Amino acid sequence: MIKTVYLSDVGRVRSVNEDCTWVDRLEQGYTLGVVADGMGGHQAGDIASQLAVETITRDLTGLSGGLSVQDFGEELRKAILHANEVVFRKASEHEEYRNMGTTVVAVLLYGREGMVGHIGDSRAYKCRRGEIVQLTDDHSLVNELLKSNQISAEEANVHPHRNVVTRALGTDEQVDVDMNRVTLEPGEILLLCSDGLSNYVTPEQMTLTLGLDDLALHDRADRLLQMALHAGGDDNISIALLEQHEDAGSGTKEWNS
Repeated sequence: MIKTVYLSDVGRVRSVNEDCTWVDRLEQGYTLGVVADGMGGHQAGDIASQLAVETITRDLTGLSGGLSVQDFGEELRKAILHANEVVFRKASEHEEYRNMGTTVVAVLLYGREGMVGHIGDSRAYKCRRGEIVQLTDDHSLVNELLKSNQISAEEANVHPHRNVVTRALGTDEQVDVDMNRVTLEPGEILLLCSDGLSNYVTPEQMTLTLGLDDLALHDRADRLLQMALHAGGDDNISIALLEQHEDAGSGTKEWNS
């Protein structure tokens, strides 16, 4: 069974939390987690991220049981594409929402098997026994520069344009969703997060924190949040954790500050 927790915090600088986060157990034994980081002035980013999360969760609620990983992964991809349509249409119909958009990273799990879909620079990581692996590849300007060896990893961490994304949900009528298969074994944790966490907390710090088995899952999530706030807290911070347990019951807690 999978234990989950999620939290979202406005941070120390922003006046509005434009992130939206949701994790819960669906019907037929699926578990869904979504993190979206909105963008756009006049609270439009707040609207974009909420629309994305609401659309994805609504589309996948009531998903049929007994589907293969490929099939329920395709349902996740279609839900994300539908969210793109919803956000794009809202932005097109209302001047105050023009050019709004959002990142999204979502995981749909059934037992130990799952699929991750993402657009933008919100990330998914898998952690186990002192090791952490990033499952997603940022759709960002800095990542493109890094992959083409135009900047170093150290320069990427402090680049003035590190928040510029090259792909977002809702900004264009059509968008591609990157999909990755994931297996979550007992003791392993999936971390979904906005860049308000990943820009301020290193993978090594994440690994050490998530490996503190004597702490409850929500305490580990809160510790990650406090680390991001202590490192600056210049952005909204959202975290979702999904931990695989052999016999533990499933439970979801939301902690918003």
